[in-house]
Amino acid sequence: MSSFVDELTLHLKAGKGGNGVVRWLHVKGKDLSGPAGGDGGRGGNVYARGVRDITILEHYMHDKKYSAENGGSGSGRSKEGKNGEDFTLDVPVGSVLVNMETDEEFEILTEGEQIMILKGGSGGRGNEHFKGSENRSPEQSTDGKSGEEADFHIELKLVVDAGLIGLPNAGKSSLLNAITGAHAKVGNYEFTTLNPNLGVLYGFILADIPGLIEGASEGRGLGHKFLRHVTRTKMIIHCVSAENEDVAVAYRTVRDELDRYSHELSSKPELILITKADLLTPEELDAKKEALARAADNQTDFLSVSIYDDQSLKVFSDALAKRFGGEAKS
Repeated sequence: MSSFVDELTLHLKAGKGGNGVVRWLHVKGKDLSGPAGGDGGRGGNVYARGVRDITILEHYMHDKKYSAENGGSGSGRSKEGKNGEDFTLDVPVGSVLVNMETDEEFEILTEGEQIMILKGGSGGRGNEHFKGSENRSPEQSTDGKSGEEADFHIELKLVVDAGLIGLPNAGKSSLLNAITGAHAKVGNYEFTTLNPNLGVLYGFILADIPGLIEGASEGRGLGHKFLRHVTRTKMIIHCVSAENEDVAVAYRTVRDELDRYSHELSSKPELILITKADLLTPEELDAKKEALARAADNQTDFLSVSIYDDQSLKVFSDALAKRFGGEAKS
């Protein structure tokens, strides 16, 4: 399985403007002549465009340099050169692009949104522009201007309604599959989820964020790479597996990582969800809920769910719809 690419650096270059030229107008059979050198064409611009494909950055991993087309040189009879073709960089919705030369930042938040990030150079002037009363036969022309170029750091922050977080094997992928019909791969080992998986519930987007471990905010494991993807979610669904002997420790481990990473992230609305509830008796489930309530200072909503219990899945799905917008989207 290839790793998920959610940040990279590319060198981008807008096109150079075409050169202006020195040309002369000669009309057969007539005593007419004069400067007729055309201007150069504009160099192509570089644009960033938002697309729904969260894996699109993988396409840029092998070639890290991309350029728009240069403008064409002018020609005789005052004809302008061809404008250079623009280059459009497709990036996932939620991407932040930083021009590392100027520190200018661009953010793509909607599908189809297109922003010019580098401007092509202007075309040079042909000799017809230099004709005057004292210079009827100008030999001057100018070259086209260089286009802008820079290294860009591109970082993806998924734009989703809710992010499912938790320790590895908390049942997030299985839950996402059950309630949205997504096709996330499931396995009983750490970091099965190399890519954040997306699903849609009642029109709302859910993301299964890879499992976190203690020390993730400091770079341990894979989970730290994906903490940024929770920063734009409206709420956090904190999955705690019923398999954990001490659910409070499991909960606090992840919460501590969120606190270390970002206060904004740790202050988002949270729903605590005990997964794999079918493994517990009602009494055991109540005891785990009480332990979690103490760990969460009694300020967070609680639900329990089993992917083998359709009623619990419906209760969970309806609760999410209510939290998102008051009613389920069709």
